[in-house]
Amino acid sequence: MAIRTPIGARIRRKRKAIGLTQTALANALGISASYLNLIENNKRAIGGALLLRIGERLDIDLAHLSGENELRTIGTIGELMVDPVMRGIEMEAESIRDLATRFPEAAAALTRLYRAYSDASANIETLRHRLRSDPYLSQLLHETLNRVAGIKSGAEILATIPDLTNAQRDRFVSTINSEINDLVPTIRNLVDYFDQTTTDERLISPMNEVDDAIIDHNNHFPVLEELAEALAAELPARRPVQEEALAALLSRRFGIGFRLTSGAEQNPTDAAEGNVLAIPDVTPPSTRIFAMLRTYAMRAASPVIEEVVASFALTSGEARRLAFRSLSSYVAGAMMMPYEAILSLAEERRYDIELIGSLVGASFEQVAHRLVTLRRTGREGVPFGFLRADRAGRMTKRFPLPGLILPASGHGCLLWPIYSAFAERGVVRQVSVFPGGARFLQVAKQVVKHSSGFNRLPPTFSVMLSCDMLHADRIVYGRDLTAGEAAVETGPSCMLCPRMSCIHRHEMPTGFDRGEGIAYGGAAVSPAAGR
Repeated sequence: MAIRTPIGARIRRKRKAIGLTQTALANALGISASYLNLIENNKRAIGGALLLRIGERLDIDLAHLSGENELRTIGTIGELMVDPVMRGIEMEAESIRDLATRFPEAAAALTRLYRAYSDASANIETLRHRLRSDPYLSQLLHETLNRVAGIKSGAEILATIPDLTNAQRDRFVSTINSEINDLVPTIRNLVDYFDQTTTDERLISPMNEVDDAIIDHNNHFPVLEELAEALAAELPARRPVQEEALAALLSRRFGIGFRLTSGAEQNPTDAAEGNVLAIPDVTPPSTRIFAMLRTYAMRAASPVIEEVVASFALTSGEARRLAFRSLSSYVAGAMMMPYEAILSLAEERRYDIELIGSLVGASFEQVAHRLVTLRRTGREGVPFGFLRADRAGRMTKRFPLPGLILPASGHGCLLWPIYSAFAERGVVRQVSVFPGGARFLQVAKQVVKHSSGFNRLPPTFSVMLSCDMLHADRIVYGRDLTAGEAAVETGPSCMLCPRMSCIHRHEMPTGFDRGEGIAYGGAAVSPAAGR
């Protein structure tokens, strides 16, 4: 399901609020009054340069104008509506949109409850798995059941056999008493084991907490941008940043040594034991430089990063640790690619990710990450959604695509280019049409983290950026799109997609009833459309 925010209505309200006529605003924008009238009545889609000009002329934040925050809430509620717990409750797409726009606090509460419910369900599934597979827990439960069975057997004999001798009766009572005495420590061990393994659990997982906090801030942190600019000024002037100069600076300022280790080590670390930054020698230069910059940020500006982490109001030490590392990576990316410089370069080179990467000494994934953060008020870049998937197809990183339902975890739609990119050497582009008609330009590329030795599989992912087709005129990947380049009908995932005739479907949507069909966005889908 995809739902568009009524951008035209927002434009009309703001125009009237500041006392502008349609003709005056149209002249200022360089378009006709009749075309502006169509826009305000939501009969023409707008985006790209025109959307930016309208936002600047009316002094409207681009995120508010496009309704990105509301669209994320709408997407989550849409996901909730196809969950089995909502079976029998139908809510049309328009009703979901009205709820999010007219009662944002209620919608936010609903999405938070759904996230808590989802995480609680995951915790229950984890406990079920533990009951089946944890050897120590299985031993404790087996011992408990045996002792209870012994007590029950002895009690039944005492209760049902009246002609027991006193000696026999005393023996059974003694046996029951012994079993009870032995059962008490077993039960105590069982309780202690559950207490020990669940002390740090929360209804919302640490990673989900961090993701929610970053999304709530639109993946843009002005204080960290300012911090990164100040730290970047301390670096050697030569650009791209040189590995040797950065290693010397880390050593001189913080006493941190730099060492290349055997390629058998899989991942870089941040200032390991002995104040040494150990990085595998098989990692590419951009990865080594990024690890150095992250370490530099952690040492030079830890209080500022921790202050931002504290503003997230996270509920566990693990969530705070993950948030600190994520924001340290944010600062490292901003140091490598300062805001104004990377935005100007992106606009000049039309968001050509590979070309930008070669100019700034960054990898495809690093540039893609940075482009997603360009949300400064009045100086926004193209609004991108970000996804990363591993070779098994699971999404390992994501920043939501405005207006679309995305699964919170697991796998996405097989027809997304993020999956076909594994079979290609370069960038794959695709125009994807989602249920409801929203059209997105998606570009993806396979990225290999570093080389590996013979018979060793290197860490390999696929990274995808998506933007609304309204912005396609601003990026190089939207160039030369022809009518013959057919758009691909896609969806969020099989569990959330109503396209029943899709030949790639491998499971039915949540709530589907083969006898009755499934209500999706208020429309019933016939079960006759088989897999």
